[in-house]
Amino acid sequence: MNFVEELRWRGMLHTMMPGTEELLAKEMVTAYLGIDPTADSLHIGHLCGVMMLRHLQRCGHKPLALIGGATGMIGDPSGKSQERNLLNEETLRHNVECIKKQLSKFLDFESDAENKAELVNNYDWMKDFTFLDFAREIGKHITVNYMMAKESVQKRLNGEARDGLSFTEFTYQLLQGYDFLYLYEHKNCKLQLGGSDQWGNITTGSELVRRTNGGEVFALTCPLITKADGGKFGKTESGNVWLDPRYTSPYKFYQFWLNVSDEDAARYIKIFTSIGKEEIEALIAEHAEAPHMRVLQKRLAKEVTIMVHSEADYNAAVEASAILFGGGTSDALKKLDEATLLSVFEGVPQFEISRQALNEGVKAVELFTDHAAVFPSKGEMRKMAQGGGVSLNKEKLAAFDQVVTAADLLNDKYLLVQKGKKNYFLLIAK
Repeated sequence: MNFVEELRWRGMLHTMMPGTEELLAKEMVTAYLGIDPTADSLHIGHLCGVMMLRHLQRCGHKPLALIGGATGMIGDPSGKSQERNLLNEETLRHNVECIKKQLSKFLDFESDAENKAELVNNYDWMKDFTFLDFAREIGKHITVNYMMAKESVQKRLNGEARDGLSFTEFTYQLLQGYDFLYLYEHKNCKLQLGGSDQWGNITTGSELVRRTNGGEVFALTCPLITKADGGKFGKTESGNVWLDPRYTSPYKFYQFWLNVSDEDAARYIKIFTSIGKEEIEALIAEHAEAPHMRVLQKRLAKEVTIMVHSEADYNAAVEASAILFGGGTSDALKKLDEATLLSVFEGVPQFEISRQALNEGVKAVELFTDHAAVFPSKGEMRKMAQGGGVSLNKEKLAAFDQVVTAADLLNDKYLLVQKGKKNYFLLIAK
């Protein structure tokens, strides 16, 4: 497989230094991509870069995932309008460990292959580098004029930031540039990968390698992923879509991909999966025949959810979706863990009810009117239940005065009431 060709047809190639393609055709290339460890989880905004490393390895080259333990202490001004909070060493170490665990789902770190992936942390080579040594050995090679000309610096200096640009942030491109030099000298790394917003920092690195020891290195960037409507990819009303299930449940993660537009699904399935070209073209053609079947979205959601989480999590997400949007059985509902149950029914009306009352047993008609205002009156509740329109935990009520007890609770805490086809209520026993 040809790495550049692979990125090109997938829409993952933005800018490339001359000679990059020839280098990749000639030898097994070691390439690195930097990841900022500002949180203890990656989010889907990181995925395009991670997929670049995945494709690189599949094409026979060696990926280095560089965690910016040192640069993360400073913060990259690229694309930012204000300075970010600086992290302490303990937080960074925790974040790095968590990120490595996530990356191992995409990259082979463990095998004996010559091109097995490596995780490196720039804190390891920066922590003992004194300011005086850095200024003398690195700073002298790059002029202030060169650094000032970078777009990321210009934007911050020309009033886009409230407080201008601190010296700390100004030095960021030099520090990132030194990473390239260090990896070139110690790992024979000749290629840096990144998002298109990193081009300025990346070229500073290649310039530093050239000026210090005359070495020739290369760069390749992917476009920043956006939505078809121009909106920011990976952001929802509740914030980032994270890879860690503690922050974004597998169900919500699955739903994110399932709900992308047709136009976005056709782009994302190329970028965020390893499915081959012919199969993707067949899927796009099948989708065009019957867009309402959402073939692309379903396949995209399946591939990415399994890759990031697991097949079991994917199956649970599909079942959970069926409970809310399709038939969904009582048995499937009872299998949901509490986090998924709350994810699925986030936003539905909730009522607190007395556990004591349930221990003694309470008639449904009283429970759904007096204890929780699911129905405005007992008469309406009776009428709807007799017509088969009321369900408890996805099972139709046998009678309007059916006795409900603590034994009916899901996860020993919840009752799910359904009124008609689409109106759900969550009762929480306290």
